[in-house]
Amino acid sequence: MTFLSVKGPRLRPAALALAAAAILSLPLAAPASAQQAAPIRIGVLNDMGGPYSAITGPGSVAAARMAVQELGGSVLGRPVEVLSADHQHKPDLGSALAREWYDVQGVRAIFDIYSSGVALAIQKVAQDKDRLLVVSMASSSLIGGAQCSTHGMQWANDGYVVSNLTVKGAHATGGNSWYFLTVDYAAGHGIEADATKLIEAAGGKVLGAVRFPLGTADFSSFLLRAQASGAKNIGFIGGGSDMINSVKQADEFGIRAAGQRYVPFSMTTVDIQAVGAQATQGMPVVLSYYWGENAETRAFADRFRRDVGRLPTDPQANVYSAVRHYLRAVAAAGTIETGPVLAKMREMPVEDVFTRGARIRADGRLMREVLYAEAKAPGEMQNPEDLLKIVQRVPGDQAFTPVAQSQCPLLRTQ
Repeated sequence: MTFLSVKGPRLRPAALALAAAAILSLPLAAPASAQQAAPIRIGVLNDMGGPYSAITGPGSVAAARMAVQELGGSVLGRPVEVLSADHQHKPDLGSALAREWYDVQGVRAIFDIYSSGVALAIQKVAQDKDRLLVVSMASSSLIGGAQCSTHGMQWANDGYVVSNLTVKGAHATGGNSWYFLTVDYAAGHGIEADATKLIEAAGGKVLGAVRFPLGTADFSSFLLRAQASGAKNIGFIGGGSDMINSVKQADEFGIRAAGQRYVPFSMTTVDIQAVGAQATQGMPVVLSYYWGENAETRAFADRFRRDVGRLPTDPQANVYSAVRHYLRAVAAAGTIETGPVLAKMREMPVEDVFTRGARIRADGRLMREVLYAEAKAPGEMQNPEDLLKIVQRVPGDQAFTPVAQSQCPLLRTQ
């Protein structure tokens, strides 16, 4: 999940040229009979070299290619090609790349994104061009809410489900008073607002909040304010290096020893591996894919590691899931035209190594089961990869934004 501003600099013509030059086409091997057919092109657009590249980045491209290869490298007798590029968390750059892909490269669907601002910009382009956008994770409630689109989908976590399950999990273990450390831009503010509503609805209190800028190295002044508040839970809303720095410093400050709980709202397995189990033990993780869940999820992780050299993240696994479902829908529709493919994507249940019978709601939300987990203490780990204990499996209708609370007009036509 990202926590980035929806604003970005306007691109100059030279920048647009560079952006177009940065597009990498990664063709998949196809049967000889498909070599002469026009390719079906899809795109993976995300952070390829910045603060979230370890969570998505080239690993998401590899996950998309795994889905293509699993289906034989071709669909409808046509080879499938995967294009990739870095949006640099700039909505203008992301939408320019999307237009280039849709108009010139013939891309039919774009996947991943991992940035709310870029996702909102591209979702509008996809609607205008009659193409598809499938976001792996993004925080803004606008994507599937007030600015929802028939041509946009959300496959994994969003700000609401992270807030919902994290708040409930924290309250279940004791303490319903909160103080927030929140990254200072729209997506962070949105998660804090969602969390505050859920806390107050459960009878809890928010005692205060402080904003920090993206890329903060020293959280000491923010942590001192949180400690002084006396709140039982210190909620951290941010990601990437900010997450890692804050968790390390919270451990150094003795937050846990003083009787307060440090509660990151978007912790990932990458963060746990970077910080270490000693500091992260007991912290919540909301996800839909975890390699340690069963034999199938482990087998997928082993395949991914053979290709990439490390274990997959939740967003990367969700790119695999989304690409696989899209291509199966193309095969079932017998065409790459958006209307029939969309209809098949909604008609067919999503089935893969970690998804069972999930369906796409009218607002584009994949109503999948979500895992609420906690990071293991060092003494609980059977091996260095044994990071999480699954506390609860939550059905989609209990995890995601209820229809009655959604601002998406598409849900009002049901």
